[in-house]
Amino acid sequence: MEDFAYPNADQIQRDKGIKLIKGDGHITFAACDDSGSQIKVLTVQGPSGNPQGAYCFKTTAKSGYLTLELPRVFALETTDHPISADLRPQADPSAPAKTVTVDKNGYQSVGEGAAGGAPAVLLELRVTG
Repeated sequence: MEDFAYPNADQIQRDKGIKLIKGDGHITFAACDDSGSQIKVLTVQGPSGNPQGAYCFKTTAKSGYLTLELPRVFALETTDHPISADLRPQADPSAPAKTVTVDKNGYQSVGEGAAGGAPAVLLELRVTG
């Protein structure tokens, strides 16, 4: 039975610093480029943040999901498809997740990128159209 676990997740986490958990295969981790059908997640980079400042994902359908853990996210950007994302405060792992939406060709500040915001962990991405 398929468990939807993300392939090569351990290696990606060691190499890129992002924990990919599971998904339906319609959102996949990718190199950032200028092509359409990409979701870009911007994070704080450096000793107190992540190894990379931007993490990108390719979309292959009008719907899909990917569960992950990526701390210090401050913005989400999408091109061809609207998305939603679940985030929680980094300081409180038991806090409920908050869902934000980003329109097609949109950009949304989240976590510490939003006015008065605190560091946030991205928990799930969904393509919604």
